[in-house]
Amino acid sequence: MKVAAPASICLLRLSALGDVTHVVALVRTLQAAWPQVRLTWIIGKGEHRLLAGLPGVDFVEYDKKTGLAGMRALHRELRQRLGAQRRFDVLLQMQVAARANLLSAFIPAKRRIGYDRSRSKDLHGLFVNERIPDRPGIHVLDAIGSFCEPLGLHQDRVRWDLPVPDEARQWAREQWPQDGKPTMLVSPCSSHALRNWRPERHAALADHAVARGWRVVLCGGRSELERQTSDAILAAMQQPALDLVGKDTLKQLPALLERGQLLVTPDSGPMHIANAMGTKVLGLHAASNPARSGPYSDRSYCADRYDDAARKYLGKPAAELRWGTKIEHDGVMDLVTVDDAIAAFERYCADHLPPHAANASTETS
Repeated sequence: MKVAAPASICLLRLSALGDVTHVVALVRTLQAAWPQVRLTWIIGKGEHRLLAGLPGVDFVEYDKKTGLAGMRALHRELRQRLGAQRRFDVLLQMQVAARANLLSAFIPAKRRIGYDRSRSKDLHGLFVNERIPDRPGIHVLDAIGSFCEPLGLHQDRVRWDLPVPDEARQWAREQWPQDGKPTMLVSPCSSHALRNWRPERHAALADHAVARGWRVVLCGGRSELERQTSDAILAAMQQPALDLVGKDTLKQLPALLERGQLLVTPDSGPMHIANAMGTKVLGLHAASNPARSGPYSDRSYCADRYDDAARKYLGKPAAELRWGTKIEHDGVMDLVTVDDAIAAFERYCADHLPPHAANASTETS
């Protein structure tokens, strides 16, 4: 049965980089079903820098530092944009934090679709009048994708096509030669410090890759933590690496990740951006469950110690935890060993390098 298209949909998802990357797949689903639908996305400033230029989407930035005054200003701006329509046909309220819940009250909409009760918090249910299906045990991207289901759609295909300008790809091409050598990118920092791996372990994995004939490239943002972590990795390495930490923009980041064959990272925004760009990810997981928040397309190369972390810190196997439980304890990432990461790296080599190269890698280990 053909579903009637709404004239306008407002999406509310302010952050973070990985989550807004998941929302892009939902945008593509909505656009495929209803090419003429008017999409307005309330988003954070940094996340907008990543996604600016996404076709068919009208972005409106909200700066959380502006508080209630910013919320009132947003309401006035939306009223002006809506004109005679006055309200959006649909609001997709895809963020359950208290600030986002309150912000949603300033968005005029007829249908207000939010998370199921099991995912709700901070009074989320007071700000919505419909909910997505309660479907535990699914990836975050699939949970976000299910926001189209109350509208009569189903996300049965995942497509991103992130907006990457030609000049961003040109910048990425200029960073190292196209010489046939495989490249392992390392983005060592998550926004949650307890998800991060020790620098000396990154260095040991990177040295292993260089010894196998790979190029190693460090990347990351401009924060003090990222600079200090990357400096510690470089200091601990015995082999050379290219340091691009803090040298790219958010528009250049997807192009940079696209150039690598493999990205090494904890649960982070770059993990999901790389996955969206088609690059395989060696995810480092103990604090979070890769089945819920790992690289969506392929988790074959993750180093996964989440179950070990559950047993050690929470006294029960991962299967008995509430879905989405974080285990962000001091030392939890030490459960992921260098041998775990090297084994994941070698799985990638065996699957993707020419047979003689994979065999040579195994023989010299």
